[in-house]
Amino acid sequence: MPTTLKLPPESLRLNIELVEIELNAATTPQSNILGQPRAQSALEFGIAMTSSGYNVFVMGEPGLGRLSMVTHHLNGLSRNLPTAPAYAYVDNCSNQREPLAIQLAAGQGEQFCNDIENLIDNLLVTFPAVFESPSYQQKKSAIERSFNQAYNNAIDLVEKQARSLNVALFRENEGITFAPVKNKKPLDEEQFAELPQAERDAFHQHIEELEEYLGEVLLELPQWRRTLVEKIKQLDTDTIQLAITPLFATLDDKYQGMDDLYRYLSEIKKNLNNTIADYLMPTHALEPSNNATKRSALIELYSPNILVDHKQDSGAPVIYEPHPTYQNLFGRIEYVSDQGTLITHYRRICPGSLHKANGGYLILDAEKLLTYPFVWEGIKRALQSGRIEIESPYSDLGINTVTLKPQNIPLNIKIILVGSRDIYYLLEELDSEFNEMFKVLADFDGHIPLSNESTQQFASLMMKHALDTGAKPLTKTAIQKLIEHSCRLSENQHHLSAHINDSLDIVSEAQLFGRQTNSGHIDKAHIEQALVAREYRNGRLSQTVLEEMLDGTILIDTEGEAVGKINGLTVLEIGGSCFGAPARITATVYPGSRGIVDIEREAELGQSIHSKGVMILTGYLGHCYAQEFPLAISASIAIEQSYGYIDGDSASMAELCCLISALTRTPIRQYFAVTGSINQYGEVQAIGGVNEKIEGFFRLCQARGLTSHHAVIIPAANKRNLMLKQEVVDAVTQGLFAIYAVATVDETLELLTGKPVGTIDKEGNYPEHSIHFKAISRLKEVSALAFDDDKEDGL
Repeated sequence: MPTTLKLPPESLRLNIELVEIELNAATTPQSNILGQPRAQSALEFGIAMTSSGYNVFVMGEPGLGRLSMVTHHLNGLSRNLPTAPAYAYVDNCSNQREPLAIQLAAGQGEQFCNDIENLIDNLLVTFPAVFESPSYQQKKSAIERSFNQAYNNAIDLVEKQARSLNVALFRENEGITFAPVKNKKPLDEEQFAELPQAERDAFHQHIEELEEYLGEVLLELPQWRRTLVEKIKQLDTDTIQLAITPLFATLDDKYQGMDDLYRYLSEIKKNLNNTIADYLMPTHALEPSNNATKRSALIELYSPNILVDHKQDSGAPVIYEPHPTYQNLFGRIEYVSDQGTLITHYRRICPGSLHKANGGYLILDAEKLLTYPFVWEGIKRALQSGRIEIESPYSDLGINTVTLKPQNIPLNIKIILVGSRDIYYLLEELDSEFNEMFKVLADFDGHIPLSNESTQQFASLMMKHALDTGAKPLTKTAIQKLIEHSCRLSENQHHLSAHINDSLDIVSEAQLFGRQTNSGHIDKAHIEQALVAREYRNGRLSQTVLEEMLDGTILIDTEGEAVGKINGLTVLEIGGSCFGAPARITATVYPGSRGIVDIEREAELGQSIHSKGVMILTGYLGHCYAQEFPLAISASIAIEQSYGYIDGDSASMAELCCLISALTRTPIRQYFAVTGSINQYGEVQAIGGVNEKIEGFFRLCQARGLTSHHAVIIPAANKRNLMLKQEVVDAVTQGLFAIYAVATVDETLELLTGKPVGTIDKEGNYPEHSIHFKAISRLKEVSALAFDDDKEDGL
């Protein structure tokens, strides 16, 4: 039996022969997502669905390359889709606190800004020069003459009346004064004082009559002034409109049929009357000091704030937001301090990722998205309403600022959330709206079936990465080594690991060794150097554990035989380091009825799955040995010198064999190490980390000196998971080390003890001196002792 269970060297690792693989540095990988047909199909379905709610959640564990693969795939698809329109904010002349959003064709934003700036430059050339033209001055003088003539006519009537009363009328600027006249000469104050009282009283009476008459003839003077101002204002308006009409003619023709732009140009025309009056009229109080200042002021008033614009025929946008805060997604309004008050303006509205990805695809990390406040609710609100609203999420905190309420922009977007399985199931459970908005799940597998197609895609991806990073080209043997390494990561000879990033990192690290040797390519040797260097960097703990075993600090025997002792195999994962190491398992059996005591569980170091594995031992003992008498046993099992938490059931086979050894007093060969899980019927089940476990025991045996006896026993179901290092395979080839694959506990016991376990006969008995016979005999003795003790207690 031991010979048939021994695995041949060729079954210990996968040997790749790249015969039909095409390697070309210029070859571009296919647009398919490597080894993820199910996820790719779901992604394509979600993209093709135009109904609301068909956003995509890309589910998978970190390190699978989900983000890079999805981004690359979307970039390939988006090139053939319509380019998204541009959006801009402009001033709302009727309500400056509510800027208006305008839509432009793709690539038109910059051109429209240039056109507006050219318009402003033309306005600066036209004004105030147009108000200094002879035509304007003549029309303005005619209006002013008309007013002055009416005013002078009124004053002439008063002056005529004054002469008839011997009173002189004097005009000083806009003031009117009266003086008495005698002998056709006006009198001064001294001369007036010498007049008789009667004449003075008569003069005062005449002055009152003249002032009353003056008020009557100038009663309509305010109306004349208003008419003057209105006529001049109308003249200015007519002059402005006449001057700007040619300036707008080209723009009107260019943007005819574009409703938003044409409407905005019309608003500029209407508003320019006031703007030119405020900024560009000659000798006006608000006139800026120079043309640069004037231009800056007009740009602030009229130049559109282009939020987002795309080049023509560039396809739909694909945006990844690595820092999804509320402002980064929805945009923000910036402020400036003006005399201690924060103020803002429509040109200080900044776009968010939703604006940039509008009309295309936005990729977000689900975990980061849920980290920031207000973001998840804001995303749901935007998807449900179909619009982007720029607002401050902190407005309820009492910050007093002059703020804006920009017009909402229509939202047409596909959101792709990338997250782990835990986050997906958490959202599905806690948010009732989640499934309504993310109806498509793209589930990334943790492994990729090894086939000619996947091998070609893998090779192309590695070559493309080398080309993109400036590395030397990869040889076929280098690709072969990378495939073998990927299969080792997946722990399966028929699968590549979906953790593609790890292979890409190995290529980058191998490039360093290639440069050190001035090699023109990256070969298998460079890949192996990179793998060895990585293992060395992360190998301090494994080396420390090995040294403690060699100096006797950790007790592990690799020679001889012992009762109730066995070498189990464990995997330790600490940070980025993962390695295997043997661990001594011991068992003791004594009369009693406590059952099997798991010391690890009693010490609260054993986790639930490990405790379950120990409990299965009782089921096995009862099924195999205690069919005719009660199972009454006290036994203790421990993993010695273990001071941390232990989980998993991969030690259950070793624990059972150790327990049977202690029960039957049959010694176990210490040059064997065992790993495997069992069920209650003694069938051996697959475990994880088989390569690390084998190599951990191999390193210890190698350090102490390999003999032809050293071996590891693994479950037969794990044969496909073997991807051992070449040094282990070489040792097996030379007969210095062996690996056995077992399917039952009986096979394991015979290997460990060298004694037959025995086969039950028709009468239900095992051969004498077999292990099972000894186990039943010992259990009967223990059961009888327990029965006698119970009987004495009853007396």
